[in-house]
Amino acid sequence: MYSKFAFGFVLFLSAFIFAQHSKTGNTVTAGGKPVHTYAKLPAVNKQAPGFTLTDVTMKDQNLDAYKGKYLILNIFPSVDTGVCSASVRHFNEDAANLPNTVVLCISKDLPFAQKRFCGAEGIKNVVMLSDFRSDFGKKYGVEITDSAMKGLLSRAVVVIDPSGKIIYEEQVADISHEPNYNAAIGAVKK
Repeated sequence: MYSKFAFGFVLFLSAFIFAQHSKTGNTVTAGGKPVHTYAKLPAVNKQAPGFTLTDVTMKDQNLDAYKGKYLILNIFPSVDTGVCSASVRHFNEDAANLPNTVVLCISKDLPFAQKRFCGAEGIKNVVMLSDFRSDFGKKYGVEITDSAMKGLLSRAVVVIDPSGKIIYEEQVADISHEPNYNAAIGAVKK
């Protein structure tokens, strides 16, 4: 009797957890093939979830360190791909012209790889941060949960105002495409 009850309870709990994940998960594509992320991006007009990420010197950086500034979170799978490196270069150029704004380029790349890339490319106007030892990908819903890219971050942009509120978000529909730079920059300029 108890074993049937326990089995039924485990089955119910598994179905409940699957249903909850199904409601919050998100589907994007990678080269036209569907991949799933942990959840949807945090909503506009909500407070940005806190995070702690690792910079290129292996020091922890958190959201609170940037309070009072506009933040553009440029989130992507790996700086060693063409589209990801293009987004870093693009935001590096735009960041130089935006007052009171910091661009955080966030991936699962190790800080050593991020530092190497920035040195080779002359990248100086963005902050490279690694999610290799944090839960940022889950908090922001961008961690990929299946496919060969499982564990990496999907391509997204989140803009946070000086009070810590999200004022713009874009989950790029296909990871192989670049984000809408003008919309992200425009959110800061409003």
